[in-house]
Amino acid sequence: MQLTAVDSALEPVGTSSKRELPPSMVDRMTLILEAFDSRGALTLEEVTCRSGLPRSTVHRILDHLVRREWIEHASFGYCLGPRALGLGGSDTGHRRIREAAAPHLHELAMQTGAVVHLTVLEGDEVLYLDKVGGQFASTVPSRVGGRFPAYATAAGKSILAWLEPERIDALYGKQLVPCTERTIRDEVALHQELNRIRKRRGVAFEREEAARGIGCVGVALRGVDGPVAALSLAADARSTRLEWVAPIVADTARKITRTLFPEQERDDNLPGATEKVG
Repeated sequence: MQLTAVDSALEPVGTSSKRELPPSMVDRMTLILEAFDSRGALTLEEVTCRSGLPRSTVHRILDHLVRREWIEHASFGYCLGPRALGLGGSDTGHRRIREAAAPHLHELAMQTGAVVHLTVLEGDEVLYLDKVGGQFASTVPSRVGGRFPAYATAAGKSILAWLEPERIDALYGKQLVPCTERTIRDEVALHQELNRIRKRRGVAFEREEAARGIGCVGVALRGVDGPVAALSLAADARSTRLEWVAPIVADTARKITRTLFPEQERDDNLPGATEKVG
């Protein structure tokens, strides 16, 4: 199928005008949805580049996907919608969290050069609502819409730390399935770790517990009824001092929490930017 005159005129510079589009609409939609695997929010130009489709075709299909809630369109760009995240299209709570967090995620990623995640607890796993980062993002085995055992991640542990011990016991058995040789493996060790996180005012660390070579620091976003989500930063475990970036992550979590709960008083359970965490 040859490109239309409009599609050809709007293609990125350097793209051959003779290139044929995938034969079916399903193929084109798949290329566009797959463009979001490694990053939470993309501009129209970025989706065009990643999908390899003409700009006008991408814009037209994105418009359809937005109307069907497979994709969301906000001021910070396009991102996966509730249907793509397996939320059934009816949960506006996750959408609100993502919208409140989006500008802060990008700011934190630019400030640190690391990969930034936004997650929520679903059952005994964390669900990744957003992922922002540069070239290092491809080395971090996470994706928007993906899941991971909460006890193996900094984000998950930061949420678990604020749950009742009885709920932790109900979520996990005595033996935990390890992801690496460093993963917490039993219920007693998990409770000990969650107690340490509470003593650090909610800052959680994870060093190669979810994936080899990756270290993370996470802080939960908490309302008056408990944790609603978590912010985490992932970096090279061998070259990054997580304790140094932890206050920045905590301050970003404060900003997002204030956006989500403007009526809530200042939460002094999170360390400030000038407080040493270790």
